[in-house]
Amino acid sequence: MKGIILAGGLGTRLHPLTKVTNKHLLPVYDKPMIYYPIQSLINAGIRDILIVTGGNNAGDFLKLLGNGSDFGLEHINYTYQVGEGGIAEALGLAKYFAGDDRICVVLGDNIIEKNFIAAAEAFGKQECGARILLKKVPDPERFGVPILNGKRVVKIEEKPADPKSNYAVTGIYMFDNTVFDIIGTLKPSNRGELEITDVNNAYIERGDLAWDILDGWWTDAGTFESLFRANGLVAETGANRID
Repeated sequence: MKGIILAGGLGTRLHPLTKVTNKHLLPVYDKPMIYYPIQSLINAGIRDILIVTGGNNAGDFLKLLGNGSDFGLEHINYTYQVGEGGIAEALGLAKYFAGDDRICVVLGDNIIEKNFIAAAEAFGKQECGARILLKKVPDPERFGVPILNGKRVVKIEEKPADPKSNYAVTGIYMFDNTVFDIIGTLKPSNRGELEITDVNNAYIERGDLAWDILDGWWTDAGTFESLFRANGLVAETGANRID
């Protein structure tokens, strides 16, 4: 399985910080934000990694990360997203990199306390389809929210005003290589973006989406509030642990 980190976009919710650098290069406690999703993939046994970036500071990723020797990697791949076309559009840029392999996608501003090794191993045993990780949160309206029927996710609603559950779809997704066929059929949402929620719902309609609960704490770091929370959580308990 190959790993893809989506670290593009313009980071407008974090202006003026992101007027001078990419959001994913901002510090979270004692490391740049991008270090955390890289380590999450490595902890799950994934070492072939592509970073999708964008904006005016994309070259700074190369200066910071090089070929990944600080993580024990021999090579990191990079590609560039123009503008803000959405998560699914950014993922579509990875088609050439993925080839026929399965992929694990991590949003570049997602930070986890522990790891998702068990979920990655379970996905490896799936015949096909997708696997997502859910987490109970106090503010599900900020995220994609699953509608659950017993052990089945029957639909995911994107940032609903009236969430049907207290769970959020975390920014960790595992897909077979038909994901790129699905992306090719998507239409822009009201936000003018190709939504990852539409990708997941396409797998649900096919009956090919499985899920797990993510162990430990999880947060994004894409707003001032969540960036502050991420700093506190990492300072207090650490991140990317393998227990």
